[in-house]
This record gives sequence, structure tokens and C-alpha cells, in this order.
Amino acid sequence: MAIFENIKLEKGLYTTGKSFTEALEELDPSENYIGTELEGLDAYQRQLKRFSIRVSGRGSDRVEKFFKTSDSAALFPEYISRAVRQGMEENDILQNIVATTTDIEALDYRTITSVPSEDDKKLKVVNEGAFIPETEIKTQENLVKLHKRGRMLVASYEAIRFQRLDLFTVTLRQIGAYIAKSRLKDAVDVLVNGDGNSNAISETQTAASGTLSYGDLVDFWNSFDPYTLNAVIASPTMMASLLKLSEFRDAAAGLSFHSTGNLVTPFGAKLMKSSAVDTNKLIGLDSTCALELVQAGGILTESDKLIDRQLERASITSIAGFAKIYTPASKLLSL
Repeated sequence: MAIFENIKLEKGLYTTGKSFTEALEELDPSENYIGTELEGLDAYQRQLKRFSIRVSGRGSDRVEKFFKTSDSAALFPEYISRAVRQGMEENDILQNIVATTTDIEALDYRTITSVPSEDDKKLKVVNEGAFIPETEIKTQENLVKLHKRGRMLVASYEAIRFQRLDLFTVTLRQIGAYIAKSRLKDAVDVLVNGDGNSNAISETQTAASGTLSYGDLVDFWNSFDPYTLNAVIASPTMMASLLKLSEFRDAAAGLSFHSTGNLVTPFGAKLMKSSAVDTNKLIGLDSTCALELVQAGGILTESDKLIDRQLERASITSIAGFAKIYTPASKLLSL
């Protein structure tokens, strides 16, 4: 009998300080399955196979399949978390604007900063025995603000036990989409107004004629030196103004958009639309050094309620916040 078939599953695996999958991987390492038919599955997916639980596709099982045994019931909270996380990833543009993600095990976090002067950015020749210029790195004065986002899942086991998991997953993915949208709003707020450490956007450019022109975009792009403008988040109205520019309406641009859905973007920057940005504004940034995502754990579910009470009421939450890294790496353009 394979190792994964002998593991005792219990809700205590959710309280180890690691994710459920990480706890399972310690008991049943994936490296033991290299060269077998189970290669490519993680420890959680092997447990689904153990209990013959199919969570997707036309032949997906019913919710009640998780609760056939006490061991299989322990898999249900992880199924919830993965479905919500899938919804977040499908609707999340944060991956295109976050330079680094920091996972913490507390509710307090103080990030670091370095504010080099123009002279500091120049790596001058250092003569033998001469003083080597310094770059100071220090902690920020104020803590990063973390926000708890989530939804309360309310349903009796009797109401959902016969529902297919594939359908139930759709609802959970939508919860993930709500969380992702809220996170993006927090990120945009930090980019524009700062994280409480006097680092709001310092440079705001206004379209000279009151309407967006290609010249405005050129000046905006040029202002980023020595950083690189590689990501743009625009409000819906500003996105429309961008796409109406003749420079983005030529035949080749239209052919690419209609055939692939990919937009021809300003100077190669990743172009994203979000109502989190104020009307008639767009944010440009160097995504490699502008923003830090700080999160306390991943998707948190109330495992006790999901296992022992078979759902009823259970919260699905995510705790995260954002910090500015280099303030000049993000700028604002408005009409």
C-alpha cells in the first residue's frame, strides 16, 4: 500500500503553522513518486485520488463525497481554499505590478526603504584609499497597514450535499474574484497616496490640452528615467482615450487585438484596466521595484466548522497589505 494511503488526516494538520498541503508534503514527499503514475500530483491531489474525489469536469463528484469518512472530510477546507485562490488568480492583475511578496506570521510589519539622491545614483570612480559612497537602507517609520478581506459562507450541508463540486467551485471562485478586486483597490491606494510613510506619488503629469495625446504619453514615459515604465493601470475612461489614439488604431494593432485579444500597449508596457483608478487617470510604474505585497498567510478557512459542522457558517478570509518600495518608480497621468 502506498504511503499516501496510510496517512491519518485530521484537522490538526491545519494548525501546524504551515499550509495544509505543506503539512501533507512533509508526511508524503512528492519526490517519492518520481517515475510513477502519480508524478506531477502534490500531496493533496494524491489524497483526492485516494478517496476517488473528482472536483472538476462533467463527471465531478457531489459535495457529500468529501464527508464519506472523517479522513476525507479533512480535505474539504483545502478544497475551499484552492477554489477561492483559483478565483483570485484568474481575476488578479497584482502579479503584474507587485515587485515582491512577503509572507509574515504576525499582524505587524515594518518594511525597509532606501531613498538615494540623484548623486547617490551615480556610481563614480573611487580612487585608491578614497571613501566609498554609501547607500543607506533603513526601516520605515510606520507599520504596513494590513486589511482583512473575506466572505462568510452560509449554507446547510443538506442544501449543498447533492450539488456537483464543479458547480460549487464556480461560487467559490467568485469569492476569490471579490477578494482580488479589493486587494487591487488597496494596492492602487498605496501607489497613489503612499503607505503612511510620506511616500505618496510625487510626480503627477497633466495632459497639456485637456485631452490625451501621444505626446503626453511620450513625456510620461520619458519622465521615468532611470526607472522603466513597464506597467500601466488605467481607469475605464482613460483606457478608452488610450485606445482611441491614432497611434494605437492602425491596421496591425487592430489585427492583433481582434485575433488575440492582446492590446498594443504604450512603449511595450503591460496595459491593465481597473475601476480602482480614479476617472480620467492612469498610473504608470516600474513593476520591478515599486510595490511590495505583504500577507499574513494565504486563504484562511475555518476548518473546524467546515469539517465538524459540515459547513453551516464558515468564513473565508485573506489578510494582506501593501508597501511602497521606491517612490519615484510610480507616477500619475491625468486629464
